[in-house]
Amino acid sequence: MKRTSRDIRTANRYGVLRQIIAHSPTSRQELAAATGLSLATIATLVGELLDLGMLTEVGFEDSAGGRPRGLVAVNASGGALIGVDIAETYVRVELFDLALGVLARADEAMRPGEIRPEQVVGHVASAVGSVVAQAGIEGARVLGVGVSVPGQVDREAGVSEYAPNWDWHDVPLLDLLAEHIAYPLYLDNPLRACAVAELWFGAARGRGDAVVVNLGTGVGAGLVLGGGLHRGVSNSAGEWGHTTLVLDGRPCHCGNHGCVETYVGAPGIMLNLRELSPGSTLLHPEDQTATINALARGVAERDPVATKVVQGTARYLGAAIADLVNLLNPEVVVLSSWVAATLGEPLLYEVREAVARHALRRPLASTEIVLSSIPTDPVCLGAATFALEGALSSVGARPAGGRTTAAPRLASSVKSRTAPSS
Repeated sequence: MKRTSRDIRTANRYGVLRQIIAHSPTSRQELAAATGLSLATIATLVGELLDLGMLTEVGFEDSAGGRPRGLVAVNASGGALIGVDIAETYVRVELFDLALGVLARADEAMRPGEIRPEQVVGHVASAVGSVVAQAGIEGARVLGVGVSVPGQVDREAGVSEYAPNWDWHDVPLLDLLAEHIAYPLYLDNPLRACAVAELWFGAARGRGDAVVVNLGTGVGAGLVLGGGLHRGVSNSAGEWGHTTLVLDGRPCHCGNHGCVETYVGAPGIMLNLRELSPGSTLLHPEDQTATINALARGVAERDPVATKVVQGTARYLGAAIADLVNLLNPEVVVLSSWVAATLGEPLLYEVREAVARHALRRPLASTEIVLSSIPTDPVCLGAATFALEGALSSVGARPAGGRTTAAPRLASSVKSRTAPSS
């Protein structure tokens, strides 16, 4: 799709603000050097962000032989952003200031079988209301809500096109949410959210090419190529969890057999455990979180069954990651989301060993494999950046209708209903 001048301006605002959040305070000259934009363009963009109340002037620094340089920083209290992580077993919501520091969080557990859209929407609405109340902020300060939902999404239409684990097809999720949440809403999926979180604050920061492997109930890979998020032509890039790992293997919710997800997602790990030791006390048949937690404790206590399950899971995962290493030649592969965080270093060690057995030597020599070090929920953090991008795209645009009942303002600028541009 051809980018318009407004798309480019939004991307430039977003890039400048991202740089300031990462290196605050900073000068206009440093911003020009870091972004590759001209000093005149930087001066204009910084002026816009100052007028919006998103930045603040914070003094001067000496420059060699010249006049002192003015410094700008993020105005953390200039607005609030909300990130929503809808997962198969929980809904987690975090509220951030403009520097993307967490001000409040709320969790809602989803019971097995609680998969109807209206049930999920109810949990999201409850948790969003909770974080706003906890933070004690005025609703007008909320610039937007980024919503991450598993599966394939049409982010411009706000539709969950296909969520295989719930058998959702073409669910108008943002329209349903807008009946309960009076803030601008922006939709994407956890693969993109995790990748953006790592780009801004994690192991992909400053890297040109990275893969963020999302290990939860579902499995996928967020892709950073050429220093930016790679979405693909239909915003479907990264469905690595539904590539074939074992021919004629386990049935998958997507309708195929032998998908990566069926061996290394939380239900697949539970099946690995059941096949190895059907009567194991580590297995909690109706509780993914309890089972993964029990395996982590078992490995720490050198339980032989837990150790074999993690080793076997890592064997599958390592073979699948080796494919990514050979195909994409990334600088770093990041293991992210709750299964990776829970199994931690023991899983990482075994995965590195397995990748080394399967990947080609040359691309592997250039690739680090690490655990995510982001201290908050990376999906919530990434989703909040989608809301930030949407807020920046709305500056100077005409309202375009529909999924909110109240339009928060950026200074004097009314938000738009158009989708983010990148």
